[in-house]
Amino acid sequence: MSGPKSTDLALQLLRKLPRIGIGNLKPLPQFKSKPYGRGPRNTGIDGGRNYPEQQKKGSQPPMGFEGGSSPYYTRHPVQWYYRDHHLKRQYPPLSMFSLQRSIDIGLIDASSPIDLVTLCNTQIYKIDPTQRHFGVNLTEDGLQIFKAKVNIEVQWTTEAVIAAVERNGGTITCAYFDPYSLAAMTDVKRFFEKGIPIPRRTLPPENCLEFYSDPKSRGYLADPAEVSRARVELAQKLGYQLPDLTKDPQYEMLTRRKDPRQVFYDLEPGWIVNLQDEVVLKPADEEVRQYYRS
Repeated sequence: MSGPKSTDLALQLLRKLPRIGIGNLKPLPQFKSKPYGRGPRNTGIDGGRNYPEQQKKGSQPPMGFEGGSSPYYTRHPVQWYYRDHHLKRQYPPLSMFSLQRSIDIGLIDASSPIDLVTLCNTQIYKIDPTQRHFGVNLTEDGLQIFKAKVNIEVQWTTEAVIAAVERNGGTITCAYFDPYSLAAMTDVKRFFEKGIPIPRRTLPPENCLEFYSDPKSRGYLADPAEVSRARVELAQKLGYQLPDLTKDPQYEMLTRRKDPRQVFYDLEPGWIVNLQDEVVLKPADEEVRQYYRS
């Protein structure tokens, strides 16, 4: 087969074969490589990316890699549990145990009204209005040991806390403050050093107006007569004797309240406090006064 006849047969066969193209090129079987896969490990299609090969070859996947062609957030439907979570108002907690302890060690004077300014001046409780903190949430921790008689103003609380304060002869009010007013209350010295007028507190937004107008939550916009009626109803509900505030020697302190537009006790909106000269500047223009009072 090595003579001229075999050569002619080979040339004749070559003429009949199709031309070489991209469609008829195939690799040899012994050189066929196995494709890398993205599936779960130990199935033969992970390309040596399972556990001990990952450490040997240094082919560990990045943080959060799950395998497969579809990540978790595309395989499952959208959950709206955290929708607009970054827009919700936050109320950092303050326990009744911490409040009682601050009173016992002298950081807080229980013979004067207690508000957010008093709590922030202790340097124990802090809030940050830039993080959507809207005031203090007085929690029930230490409720059984709370014995102080106080007039306290908070931004959020529960029925059990209200009962604990009123059972001792005290009063509690839930009041709303806008972020600009909160910035002034959290650092009073820094605010007064700016030399700007005390802001006028705005009314609460629509989604929390009902809470701050409800006498059961001791809202600051509720009718005082309805608040007194709600105090009696809560005492009857939980079975404790409600002290008579009218016979209390600290009646004036316990019933002291801020105006719905007022931020600080004894200081009206629109006033400027000069710490260097130790004077309070009041607006003389009647239109300016009317603006801050409205």
